[in-house]
Amino acid sequence: MFCLLVLLSIQVIAGIPVSKTAEAFLSDLKQSKPSIILADGSKADAATAIVSRIWKGNLCALSVKNTSGKPLAIREVIVFDFNHGLDANTPIYGESFQKLGQIGGTLAKPEDWGSYSDRAHYKIPEPEGMRTAYGMLTLQPQQADRLLVATTSCNRFISRFSFDAKRLRISMDCENLVLKPGETWNLEEFMAIAGPDREKLYDQLTQAIAVHHPRLVFKPIPMGWCSWVCFGPKVTAKNVSDNTDWIAKNLPELKYVQIDDGYQPWMGDWLETGTAFGGGVANVLKEIKAKKLEPAIWVAPFIASPQSKLFKEHPDWMVKDETGKPMRSDKVGFGGWRQGPWYALDGTHPEVQRYFTALFKTMREKWGCTYFKLDANYWGAIHGGVHYDKSATRIEAYRRGMEAIRKGAGDAFLLGCNHPIWGSLGLIHGSRSSMDITHGWESFASIGKENLLRSWQNGRFWWNDPDCILLTNGGANGVMDNAGNFTADKDTKPAIPENEFLFHAASIYATGGLLLSGDNLPAISPEHLVILKKLIPPTGVAARFENEKFEIGTTVLKSETVYSVFNWGNTVAKRTIQLPAGKYRLTNKFTGKLIGIYQKAYVINDMAGRSGMLITAKKVSSQ
Repeated sequence: MFCLLVLLSIQVIAGIPVSKTAEAFLSDLKQSKPSIILADGSKADAATAIVSRIWKGNLCALSVKNTSGKPLAIREVIVFDFNHGLDANTPIYGESFQKLGQIGGTLAKPEDWGSYSDRAHYKIPEPEGMRTAYGMLTLQPQQADRLLVATTSCNRFISRFSFDAKRLRISMDCENLVLKPGETWNLEEFMAIAGPDREKLYDQLTQAIAVHHPRLVFKPIPMGWCSWVCFGPKVTAKNVSDNTDWIAKNLPELKYVQIDDGYQPWMGDWLETGTAFGGGVANVLKEIKAKKLEPAIWVAPFIASPQSKLFKEHPDWMVKDETGKPMRSDKVGFGGWRQGPWYALDGTHPEVQRYFTALFKTMREKWGCTYFKLDANYWGAIHGGVHYDKSATRIEAYRRGMEAIRKGAGDAFLLGCNHPIWGSLGLIHGSRSSMDITHGWESFASIGKENLLRSWQNGRFWWNDPDCILLTNGGANGVMDNAGNFTADKDTKPAIPENEFLFHAASIYATGGLLLSGDNLPAISPEHLVILKKLIPPTGVAARFENEKFEIGTTVLKSETVYSVFNWGNTVAKRTIQLPAGKYRLTNKFTGKLIGIYQKAYVINDMAGRSGMLITAKKVSSQ
């Protein structure tokens, strides 16, 4: 009876009738019994430990208490475990632990989306071998409401949503930490909601998360230039100077000039001299400032190469293995993309926290950096290690380290990259939402999908960074392979068709997030410079889509509505834009050409394959 009363309260709060399928799912979830798995794999009985679940509307406060007289090493707390009753072909979407992966497909046939999965690339263990999402999971039963289950906080424990064709197992990873006799751990708050509108569900989730992790607000949305796609780790002072001169003269709106890797001799030695800059990256940053632009820099604070001065002088600062030695990251997962195998700095160590604060204080105050791209943040929350604070989880280690970084960075913009998604809530101003972009359709399409799957987070949790806009065919640009080798393109790739450039540009616009050019700008054509200018400034508003096909997105602005229209296929397709009541003047945003005045709908009968359009709609006065 209690569970049914709670379910009714969810319906009243949401203001939307819940379908029978959703009602059965939520009821079964609430009636399932929790359990506690100890470090040796056995289950704790009620005389040993108990799990408390206190519901208030669609939110559930979770905790675990040691009721015995002995300390308990707890592997995990399974807070819900039940047969979900959904069709095996139910589509799903879930976040990965780190931003380079996503999980999609169906309950029976899940698919690794994104670039690098948690389970295969980072080798994060999955409970009972079941496919696992982290932080949140959405399900879309056929002919029924969408279902969203999530944790609305991530202060200490990462939540795991493990599933198969019949079962859903929701757990908190407790990492074999010790719960003392009589002690209670507050776990993360949980939410279960249902409804027909994906955006309204995300709105409810956002509001609940904001209670625990208020968003870090940064305005205006950053715009700038990034050296990585052009020049990779071989970037030189001249490369930066040439682009800075061009930006200052032609497009000063690209305010932040970001040196993305290549200035440091080894990972970890961020203040040491680097040969790429003739022994002084600080001077290059000062030149950027002198041209009335803002210096931005890439830093990977949580990692250290074995050859680095940092690692050699402070091995005690690293996350340890079971023998007490610094833990090589390749022993538990991915060892790093260059200059590895990396070691991970321990965010629970007081000296590491002081180091982080001092490092970023130097870069902010002495080097003048007002924008930090924080990469390889995943290693700050690496699994399988032992921390200085034996009572801390890997989420706490990461969050403590990030707080120390924020303290040193002051008012600078902080962008999270290769970071724990849920673990970064409330810690960063911006979040990279995809893998690195490269020139060509395969990358434009895959990165576009990654970004649009996460575009709902933009303006809700942080500003999304969809990575760079590319509007040249390559030139000096290059790519990094899985072994960490950077290879310049050198015009060896075939020319990119205009329709693919427009698809890519429209997908960047639809995210509503950061705008960073990744081209060697002195080489950009006048025609493509026009396209780049059409994206300035970013709207800050992510396009809203009806579903994950991402065919037509709607961005509602103060004076106009912009429709982002996509054809992901290789052949021509039909697209229909449903217009609100009234007459509208439609314009092609990229070309500026008038399409015409329409009401009710605008039909594109022959949209080219691999293409994108931005169509601006302004209501025509009835007078």
